[in-house]
Amino acid sequence: MSKSPEFPTILLVTGWATAATIATVLFATTGPREQPTPAPAPAVTAAATPEATAEPPVAAVAEAPAEPAPYGAASAETMPAPAAAETQAAAPVMGKPLGLGRPALPEEVEAWDVAVLPDGTGLPVGSGDVETGDAVFGENCASCHGDFAEGLDAWPVLAGGAGSLKDPRPVKTIGSYWPHLSTVFDYVHRSMPFGGAQTLSVDDTYAITAFLLYSNGLVADDFVLSNENFTEIVMPNAEGFYVDDRPQTEYPLFSAEPCMENCRTEPPKVTKRAVELNVTPTDPDGKPAGTLPVITLASTGATAEPAPEPAEAPATEVAQAEAAAEPATEAAAAEPEAQPAAAAGGADPALVAAGEAVFKKCSACHKVGEGAKNAVGPVLNGIVGAPMGQVEGFKYSNTLAEMGAAGGIWDDASLHAFLENPKGFVKGTKMSFSGLKKAEERDAVIAYLSTFTDD
Repeated sequence: MSKSPEFPTILLVTGWATAATIATVLFATTGPREQPTPAPAPAVTAAATPEATAEPPVAAVAEAPAEPAPYGAASAETMPAPAAAETQAAAPVMGKPLGLGRPALPEEVEAWDVAVLPDGTGLPVGSGDVETGDAVFGENCASCHGDFAEGLDAWPVLAGGAGSLKDPRPVKTIGSYWPHLSTVFDYVHRSMPFGGAQTLSVDDTYAITAFLLYSNGLVADDFVLSNENFTEIVMPNAEGFYVDDRPQTEYPLFSAEPCMENCRTEPPKVTKRAVELNVTPTDPDGKPAGTLPVITLASTGATAEPAPEPAEAPATEVAQAEAAAEPATEAAAAEPEAQPAAAAGGADPALVAAGEAVFKKCSACHKVGEGAKNAVGPVLNGIVGAPMGQVEGFKYSNTLAEMGAAGGIWDDASLHAFLENPKGFVKGTKMSFSGLKKAEERDAVIAYLSTFTDD
């Protein structure tokens, strides 16, 4: 570092030059700020002393510098007049908008306002039928939700689940859970298909919504949905929700000042434990309440509990049992041994097991087993060998009802033909499933269905 007596003065002057440059840059980027007018700098007078005359004139500046310019100020030397004028005109004033952009036009706001409310507010003009919706759904939605809205992998199922909301494993679909049809239309129009949001036209959205209604058994296959009849559709779970009144009924109970000291007259003590009080509720089967059932319950209606292994009996008891069984040998030979349900009708157990796996494609709409009820499709207990279109309480398509009235039977050949190409075998069928193209899958499903009777 220089030891010259002039060095501090040079450094000070250089510092003010740097500050002026920074102020110029700030002015150009942010514009002037409202500041009080600085007081004029006092006059600088160099004293006529030997010391003053010995120093260069700049030393006097160091002894009595002028006050620095306020933040944002610039001189004519550092900011040419035209540029400064332009910047000042474009720069914002403190507390006011930046002046960027412009207010959105009404038509621009309307283009983004695609919300549809339950009362029909916001519905665009348009229409779409079930048949068109089937095709559009297949092109844009089936890769995630399946050909007939049954759901694939982790993507949600959109059809079925009627009456399951109180089950341990409820199936929440558009038909079983959603209270308003407007939610379906709004979500599809706003967010679908995945990765291509808002690429569907208004008519395509109406058609997909109509197809989803049909898939849930809420409309016929010739239904046309439009903005005119939209609000006439009442969803099955429209009354299944209630207003959250906890702010009025519960929150006040917890708003009082809590007791934080001297709340008890004596120290607390443990008297009994939960296991002794038996406070854990149980289901009718004796298991803790809420225990998830065996997975087969969802498709068969009955759990498959493993049979207990019999205890080994003493040799004397075995001998006595054998002796008692000898007189009944002839009767036993005459009466065939009862077969388990899995092998009913002589079906191969391995084929039945394979059919149970394939039937998962059908279980969103069709139920089997004890307690099974009609859903999107009819219950299939006893379907093998049964007359067509005869399940009580289910509304069939006109074509299938006529085939049943003409004596049609669900024998092996007709089941194969229908499962392979439902719409080809029954023109106008309500079932939107595209079919099982592999013969071995159809064999397996038919074998599995043959294990269920309609008793």
